[in-house]
Amino acid sequence: MEHIYDFIIIGGGPGGYTAALYGARAGLDTLVIEKLSAGGQMALTAQIDNYPGFEEGIDGFTLGQNMQAGAERFGAKSVMADVSKVDLKSEIKVIETSEGTFRSRTVAIATGANHRELGLPNEQALMGKGVHYCAACDGMFYRGKTVVVIGGGNTAAADALLLSRVAKKVILVHRRDTLRATKIYHKPLMEAENVEFHWNSAVTELLAEDKIHAVKLKNVNTSEETVVQTDGVFVSIGRKPATALVEGQLELDDAGYIVAGESTQTNLPGVFAVGDVRTKQVRQVVTAVADGAVAVHQAEEYLAANF
Repeated sequence: MEHIYDFIIIGGGPGGYTAALYGARAGLDTLVIEKLSAGGQMALTAQIDNYPGFEEGIDGFTLGQNMQAGAERFGAKSVMADVSKVDLKSEIKVIETSEGTFRSRTVAIATGANHRELGLPNEQALMGKGVHYCAACDGMFYRGKTVVVIGGGNTAAADALLLSRVAKKVILVHRRDTLRATKIYHKPLMEAENVEFHWNSAVTELLAEDKIHAVKLKNVNTSEETVVQTDGVFVSIGRKPATALVEGQLELDDAGYIVAGESTQTNLPGVFAVGDVRTKQVRQVVTAVADGAVAVHQAEEYLAANF
């Protein structure tokens, strides 16, 4: 007979492995399906200082490995595989992967969201060497230094404000002549003495040796080019949630995130959204792990009522 799990988590980031830990401890037959390695996006972060319990901080890869080991200690299983197709509408959910087909009574989607990149040639090589995508994660490395923030929406405005309290100088680069961010951000940014604006400008080149030291800007109206010295660059042009797999089955918001509140419950019974992939105000490791714990509580209630 085909094996049916109680709880399958798609995505092995902090939210996914917290869900696995809580699920396994609750006695649920639990499986995590992850395509790369434990930790997800977190595994690419060289230093995490805002996750409680690590007074000296910890690198994301090690934290991810620790989370996986903790979940597996209580019996959770892991499979490294690409998920190609899911059927979440049936009572028994079906997940097709590169390592075979898996079935489960409940499913948590923990596929995360990827930072949008500029698409410049050396951008990926400079990740962690002056190029960053999360001011809340990495801003403290630039205390008393100069940083460039790229973008003009809410993410960029919030990042620039946060960095203005840490950095000596913040240079905000936006390809339009005004911010797209909601009005609440405009006044405090304009009044911040250490925030400088480069309107109608786009970053065309990241200048670096071992690490970034400047960016080349191009005025989108005049084509004039300038070089701006900086210690670091924060790319704040939004995120792209990894929800292509569930389009047409789960309700998504206008930005593509899975519609799910603090309960993590989606529009389909027995299906939950955990971590950065769901609609939420704050996307951090600590909020992802909270989602994982909540999803298991909801899954237990669903299983008790339906199986």
